[in-house]
Amino acid sequence: MFDPEGPRLRELVVQSLSSVERGYDLLAPKFDHTPFRTPDSVLEATASALRRAGPFGAGLDLCCGTGAGVGVLRQVCEASVTGVDFSAGMLEVARERTVPSGPSGQSGAFGTRGGPDSSGPPVGWVRADARVLPFGPVFDLVVSFGAFGHFLPRERPGLFAQVHSVLRPGGRFVFPVVAPPRPGSPMYGMLLGFDTVMRVRNAVWRPPFVMYYRAFRFGEMWRELTWAGFRVEFWPLPEFGRRGDGSPKVRLVVAARAGT
Repeated sequence: MFDPEGPRLRELVVQSLSSVERGYDLLAPKFDHTPFRTPDSVLEATASALRRAGPFGAGLDLCCGTGAGVGVLRQVCEASVTGVDFSAGMLEVARERTVPSGPSGQSGAFGTRGGPDSSGPPVGWVRADARVLPFGPVFDLVVSFGAFGHFLPRERPGLFAQVHSVLRPGGRFVFPVVAPPRPGSPMYGMLLGFDTVMRVRNAVWRPPFVMYYRAFRFGEMWRELTWAGFRVEFWPLPEFGRRGDGSPKVRLVVAARAGT
């Protein structure tokens, strides 16, 4: 699951015994070599769907990490792109990877090893807590990739309200969700085991490290987005096919702020 350039076991242990912010500061230089980074296939499919719906004006990558999602926004936004994260280490890596490095150093639009492509609108980076965003309603598109497991269920309504507050009328909040594994499957067991270990860790060790893969439930998410004032749609991503019952394996949640 980790390539040779990824973190060693000792580094992962130190990270897991830190706070979320400190842990990601430590992991940042090697984050793109871990399975925690959103796969390029998901980023590419999201960009393809947004190109069909766009173009957009200003875009925000919420909990941007090392900036892979910024590469999506730079393909579909015409005015500007902003990445926001509370980890200074992750932002430092993201900022370095938006600096043009010439043909030999550039390696793709989605941050694969070399960071987002240098083409497209200008990018800014802001260190801030996503639960208290320091922006007014200035964005037309907000995306997020793989961040919601770092928020406790009780925090999500406030998080979604924050996103709603920074979107212009008619703006969209978009993020991919993978269909949950079926009970009894190996993936279900692996995620259940991981969440159990994290709950035990947080019960006996401080500061807590919030990272739960099974806490983000589809029905609850829909109700919380609706409560925050969004009109919610679900767009299948055909690149990933469908399950046996006909439901998409991966879909985009597209939550629109009312207005024109």
